[in-house]
Amino acid sequence: MGANFERMIQEYRGDMESVYQTWFIDNDQRLKAFRTIRNGVIEVIKDIENNTFGNDFKGSTLEIVVTAIAEQKQVFEGAAHAFYWKPKLRIPDIYENERNKKAFGRFLKSCLQATTEKQLIEEIVKLDQSQIKGLGPAVANILYFLHPTVFPPFNTAIVKGFNLLFDQKIKLGSWQEYLKMREIILDFNDKYRNLLSKDLGAVGGLLFEIGTGRLVISENYEITLENMEKQTKAKMKRHSEVINDAIEENDHSEMQYHLARLGKALGYDVWIAQNDHKREWNNQKLGEFSLKRLNLPNISQSIKETIALIDVIWLDKKERIVGAFEVEKSTSIYSGILRLYDLALTMSENQTKFYLVAPDKREKEIKAQLLRPSIRHSNACQISYILFSELRCDCDAMCKFGTDIGVLDKISRNVG
Repeated sequence: MGANFERMIQEYRGDMESVYQTWFIDNDQRLKAFRTIRNGVIEVIKDIENNTFGNDFKGSTLEIVVTAIAEQKQVFEGAAHAFYWKPKLRIPDIYENERNKKAFGRFLKSCLQATTEKQLIEEIVKLDQSQIKGLGPAVANILYFLHPTVFPPFNTAIVKGFNLLFDQKIKLGSWQEYLKMREIILDFNDKYRNLLSKDLGAVGGLLFEIGTGRLVISENYEITLENMEKQTKAKMKRHSEVINDAIEENDHSEMQYHLARLGKALGYDVWIAQNDHKREWNNQKLGEFSLKRLNLPNISQSIKETIALIDVIWLDKKERIVGAFEVEKSTSIYSGILRLYDLALTMSENQTKFYLVAPDKREKEIKAQLLRPSIRHSNACQISYILFSELRCDCDAMCKFGTDIGVLDKISRNVG
């Protein structure tokens, strides 16, 4: 069976439209998500400890975190569903039940601080023993972004793929079942580490592709044949997503180019996200506009690493951040808001301006997200937004006639 497993993994890796290629390998947004989501979890813990979390999923910091997870491609599609407050069923019972809410907060905090696998498993067992109605292993998707080498992602398609590949009958909704599944996945991943990764997102993607029928193995060929029309539509959808991603990456680089060019014209130093220095637009590498090193005196190294991932930053000659810009694609609005909010919390002076730069077609969604109580009423961060079309159209004029960051007041918009 080992040779069959190796061929299967090689097919998974070699498919240029597989989760492995489109999400796991060389994906800047995925790498950014780990720090962003981790910092978002810290805010959830703070809200629970300070009794400011609220009694609903909607509008909470938890919604922002889990939706940022759901933005991470197909593997996490639907990650937020398990956390929606279902009043008639009273699940998940972490919103109106204060004891359960505190237990959930303590669990997240303990997992955030844990340094060993044993500690993490103990926390899961402790949470399971609390018997919080409706709070099952969907939480593992949060744990993956805190400890990606310890916890595999978890959803219906992954469980289905797991059961098919290993001839198991693991069920959704049980922590004990998840832990059993995890042990088998870890053993499999260890045997084929040279073809997969220490990061369990790779094997999670493999199981997802099997569970959806996109990767055909002997155990799921009958299901695949029965659902051939459905599979064809799924493949066409994935192909369309890959094409759209490529177009959006191109737009993303273009907007970074315009912002960098404008920042330079206004007399600022410019920082381009460290992962984007080699990207090109208009036959120029974005790194050519950027400082080679982001100094930021008096800011700790760990926080500096977060700031270094922001798409574009303008700095004055005293190395103070004047403006910070997150260029959003169609599925990363939550993540961008979290990164800007995260930066704002590190600023001792409240003179930095924060901007989302986003596709025109997402304007309604951007306005809705910025109107969230947790964002709208934040003293740390007031975010404006700029549409792609306006930056593209007016950049040359602003470069020519602008004198400072105030020139963006002409095209930026606020809500509320």
